[in-house]
Amino acid sequence: MSRIDRFVVLTGGPGSGKTTLISALAGEGLRTMPEAGRAIIQDQVAIGGDALPWADRAAFANLMLAADMRSYREAQAGGGLVVFDRGIPDVIGYLELCGLPVPEPARKAATLCRYRRQVFIAPPWPAIYAGDAERKQSPEEAQATHEAMMRVYASLGYELVPLPLVPVAERTAFVLRVLGRGR
Repeated sequence: MSRIDRFVVLTGGPGSGKTTLISALAGEGLRTMPEAGRAIIQDQVAIGGDALPWADRAAFANLMLAADMRSYREAQAGGGLVVFDRGIPDVIGYLELCGLPVPEPARKAATLCRYRRQVFIAPPWPAIYAGDAERKQSPEEAQATHEAMMRVYASLGYELVPLPLVPVAERTAFVLRVLGRGR
């Protein structure tokens, strides 16, 4: 299995069950890479930094790109499937959503650091959406984020696989079936 086929992305808007699904997939023995954004927000708040989505969005995007590239490199060590909670193209989607220019290095990173052609996308799910200290987007912003991710991944040649709006165990089984590890 090539590196690209091993690297699986799960994307979508905030509050759509991505992180819960990633945790469930880890429980099934899959290696996972965490979302960069939440950790960056926690770190920036802890140190009084302003590279935050509600302060300096461009700086936040730069930190996300660096973290996502580091995750990509780390995932290259070892074998087997690796599931990413968002991928490098998410940074492009974020910048476009914010109306910010997409720097050439971000585009180059998305071109060089490829993932499996099938990208899982979690659609907005109002029934489970909840804000918290790091997730301050409205349900409307979550929908717009979902649409931005669909556009970006499709423009980069990925095939979007929508996740069903079902309990996490069923979502996990769905992903495993699509990956050929079905039960």
